[in-house]
Amino acid sequence: MRWIPHDRLPTVAVIGLGYVGSCVAATLSDRGHDVIGVDTDTTLVDELTRGHCRFREEGLPQSLARGLAAGRIRISTDQTGVGAADVVLITVGTPVRDDGSMADDQLAGACDELARHLREGQLVILKSTVPPGTTSARVRRSLERSGLVAGEDFGLAFAPERLAEGAAMRELRELPMVVGGLDADSTADAAEFWRRGLGVRVITVGSAEAAEIVKLADNWWIDLNIALANELARYCALFGVDAHEVIPAANTVPKGSGNVNVLMPSVGVGGSCLTKDPWMVWHSAREHGLDLLTPVAGREANTAMPGYAAGRMLAGLERLGRTTEGARVAVLGLSFKNDTADLRETPVLPVVTELDKSGADVTLFDPLVDPADTERVFGRAPAPSLEAAVTDADCVAVLAYHREMESVDLTALPVTRPCLFFDGRANLAGAYVDRLRAAGFHYEGIGR
Repeated sequence: MRWIPHDRLPTVAVIGLGYVGSCVAATLSDRGHDVIGVDTDTTLVDELTRGHCRFREEGLPQSLARGLAAGRIRISTDQTGVGAADVVLITVGTPVRDDGSMADDQLAGACDELARHLREGQLVILKSTVPPGTTSARVRRSLERSGLVAGEDFGLAFAPERLAEGAAMRELRELPMVVGGLDADSTADAAEFWRRGLGVRVITVGSAEAAEIVKLADNWWIDLNIALANELARYCALFGVDAHEVIPAANTVPKGSGNVNVLMPSVGVGGSCLTKDPWMVWHSAREHGLDLLTPVAGREANTAMPGYAAGRMLAGLERLGRTTEGARVAVLGLSFKNDTADLRETPVLPVVTELDKSGADVTLFDPLVDPADTERVFGRAPAPSLEAAVTDADCVAVLAYHREMESVDLTALPVTRPCLFFDGRANLAGAYVDRLRAAGFHYEGIGR
């Protein structure tokens, strides 16, 4: 049985309107689909209904506003209207517990409620990151409580979310979509839905489990690669070598379908995916009797970076003759990566914690992050301006370097001189570093 209409655009329900769900809903609406958005967060639903988008993603607020104004997007706190959809996308959060197992509260709640509204002929596609077997076992069992049978009465497939925050709206229209279904018809119709709905190339794999592992493999590789870059940077520092010279040179060796591709080092890894997905891999392997080493190694290497960065700053202050007790440190950029306001698992937080323990006087500033979010996560209000944050600072630490900050002449900051400049993620070019040094800054960076 085929699950989507082929004579018209399918109506789509998106369950979970967080970062991913909102981007998917907005993009499908722009492509002409009628979208039913559902989330149990009443504050979020109220914000979206009023036209306010809390997620900083280029093009997303405007796209949501267009869909709402045209009536193509309808938003609710319950799934009552989901039965009218041809395709149901599940995009809820799937965090991990301390032992690496998936915390399935949101997924279980969404599936149990969907079972109450599921009708014959619908296609359900899970996009939330999950351990292999979740779609065909846990999700299937929950949905079949409706009395309907997966593969006979409704279709079921998995299509991983693989978007990079800050580029999601563009990547939804460009990245290939991976699809694996419970059966051949579910796979075929899910592939056709994404092909028509987003206009992207679709890669079909032989099972939902294969598609689930594709997402985990992507983030497993990224986390390991960053771990390699970070440990390479620490290794280079032992010999006074600039890792930013080593890495581009090393990346010129052909290997596989491209070249060696070591990523750039940084103050650490954060966000909602890379910090949890390797643990999900590790835990699901252990459940099946396989003890994997690399997910743990990558996580440990990257988790160590905030402490390493804080130690480098404190040592740098001592070399300048400053006592760490009471030293004024301005931390610029608080989010987990450049050009986002997302503070989830930001590595900047443990850096600040270590600096606080040393007795340093730490001020915070980020032009993208809402001050209320800063206070909630860091336990203190940010400085009202960049100038207020850096005035008389003994150390300026750029730990996230947003486009909004690139127009600032860092050499002219009103700091105490000489001043330590710690580059945690700006990756400033050599000429800029020379200007900083000429202006009275002692420049240090990860691997530099």
